[in-house]
Amino acid sequence: VQLVESGGGLVQTGGSLRLSCAASGSIFSINAMAWYRQAPGKQRELVAEITSGGSTNYAESVKGRFTISRDNGKNTVFLQMISLKPEDTAVYYCHALRLFGIQRYDYWGQGTQVTVSS
Repeated sequence: VQLVESGGGLVQTGGSLRLSCAASGSIFSINAMAWYRQAPGKQRELVAEITSGGSTNYAESVKGRFTISRDNGKNTVFLQMISLKPEDTAVYYCHALRLFGIQRYDYWGQGTQVTVSS
């Protein structure tokens, strides 16, 4: 599975951005996809995830502001971000999970920078 992110950039506080993650390769076996982020000096954290069944989960800090969605036809996952805050500044990574019994396979994109200016 290969993941390519796009859509990051610089935005002012209160602005919006939409991130995209295009998946290719063995996408038929992906169980879930997610967005993580990592700010300087901090650990990578889960932002939002969406399962193959369409269930979603969000970090408390982004609930009501971020929306994860997918376009199965284009094998793409999106992260719509509104009301952005300076603390949302981070490198955002797309993640895909494949499960085969007890074996877990994690795939990561290269990351895209999101900077929110105050």
